[in-house]
Amino acid sequence: MFMTRFNRRAASMATCLLLGSPLALAPFAGAHAETYPDQPIRLIIPYPPGGATDVIGRIVGKNLGDQIGGQVVIENRGGAGGNIGAGEVAKARPDGYTLLMGALTSHSVMSILEKGKLSYDLQKDLTPVGVVGSVPLVAVANPSLKVTTLPELADNAKKNPGKLNFASSGAGAPQRMAMELFKQIAGVNIVHVAYRGSGPAMTDLVGGQVEVMTETVPAAISFIKSGQLRPLAVLTPERISMLPDIPTAKEQGYDNYNVSSLFGVMAPAGTPKAVLDKVNAALTTALAKDEVKKQLLEQGVYADPLSIDASAERLKAEIALWDKVIKDGKITTR
Repeated sequence: MFMTRFNRRAASMATCLLLGSPLALAPFAGAHAETYPDQPIRLIIPYPPGGATDVIGRIVGKNLGDQIGGQVVIENRGGAGGNIGAGEVAKARPDGYTLLMGALTSHSVMSILEKGKLSYDLQKDLTPVGVVGSVPLVAVANPSLKVTTLPELADNAKKNPGKLNFASSGAGAPQRMAMELFKQIAGVNIVHVAYRGSGPAMTDLVGGQVEVMTETVPAAISFIKSGQLRPLAVLTPERISMLPDIPTAKEQGYDNYNVSSLFGVMAPAGTPKAVLDKVNAALTTALAKDEVKKQLLEQGVYADPLSIDASAERLKAEIALWDKVIKDGKITTR
């Protein structure tokens, strides 16, 4: 009788372990979180060195490491619009030692445009650890286009359907999606011209080959200050410190035209909550420091750390927004 009960209990425990029962794994996750991190943390940046995500990731990585009491090693895994690096993190062991410095707006857009083609599912295979902040966008026009506001741009486009062109830094870039959203809100037809990056797009915009663009403030600000481009509106709910004299889209009657490029840290799905909590707490503390906020703002990033739950909701909202825009506009990667 004793042996029978013992064997049943042993079999039950073995089954729990094999199935990954939360009850069975909880003590191990807790022990792991107590010692975490006891080895270097890899922060994967899914773009080549030198870009916005890379610069932001290096600031975040250093300060996260200082705060959490461990080494954060930056690894660039560029390619396929950020999908190679994101896919690598999605398939990594969920122990908190491989994290993604995500361009969340770009990942959200690509998860819809490339649905079924990616090696990972953004919502199922990755989990938000915390939003870092956002880079605001600004609508700009070549001065030869005689418009100074968004309503004037809409009026011009309605009078000249299909004759105006807008540049973007890529078919799935937030810069493109911001203008696609404007087209839907204003009910206008402005033709998309995709470039391989912001640099070539801005060159042709300044040169007059295209008339208008929505671009990140850091990429556009020098052209605005030199008078080579005319700002029409910042796409944030309130005016920003980098361009305090430029009105918002909301001030011009476009209440729902609010687009920024969102950045945040993600981890493989299944990472223990206690580990996620520890990383989020360290990230939040680091981003609250004035010197860190200053470093990020110098790169055009407004720090806005969020809790894990709030970050998850923010990502869901981002995906829902672009899913609607892409479906309503029948938008493709072309």
